[in-house]
Amino acid sequence: MGESGCGKSTLVNTILRLEEPTSGEVILEEKNVFCLNKKEMLQLRKKIQIVFQDPFWSLNPRWLIKDIVGEPLYVHLNLSLGELLTKVEKLLEMVGIPKTALYKYPHEFSGGERQRIAIARTLALEPNFVILDEPTSSIDVFSQNQILELLEKLKEEFNLTYILISHDLSVVKSMADKIAIMYLGKVVEYGPAE
Repeated sequence: MGESGCGKSTLVNTILRLEEPTSGEVILEEKNVFCLNKKEMLQLRKKIQIVFQDPFWSLNPRWLIKDIVGEPLYVHLNLSLGELLTKVEKLLEMVGIPKTALYKYPHEFSGGERQRIAIARTLALEPNFVILDEPTSSIDVFSQNQILELLEKLKEEFNLTYILISHDLSVVKSMADKIAIMYLGKVVEYGPAE
């Protein structure tokens, strides 16, 4: 948690190995992610996924929903087309999106529905860790509450560990067990959410 510009997104990009750290290490499952080779990093990427802040920009506008949600399955698993479509339908169903969405484009959905689609894609590879980068900041209040309830349900159902990036105290209070406060690129406080 922290104000805009405090380094939350940089931290996320470093965890995902999209940016090099200026100091320190990123240890996931007892491994320094910056010491992993390409094959090891590909395996790790299956275990850690991200839900971006703005579902409009995180979903390719030229792809059908079946392709967006199915891409991680296509890249990482050797599934037949039928198996892939069945898995995509189940993922969409889990987040409350009907299978009629398979052959639609992202712009045909509301912000809350797009965020649900992004969450379905995130769950495709059954990750252990999910980074939630301001997952409710670009959607209406009604959809925010629905998304938070969905995320809580999925956390319990799949035993997920969330890394929640937010500056919204009410979202953090409803989701977090532990909180780290960032200021000027550093964690300045860490402890239980209470």
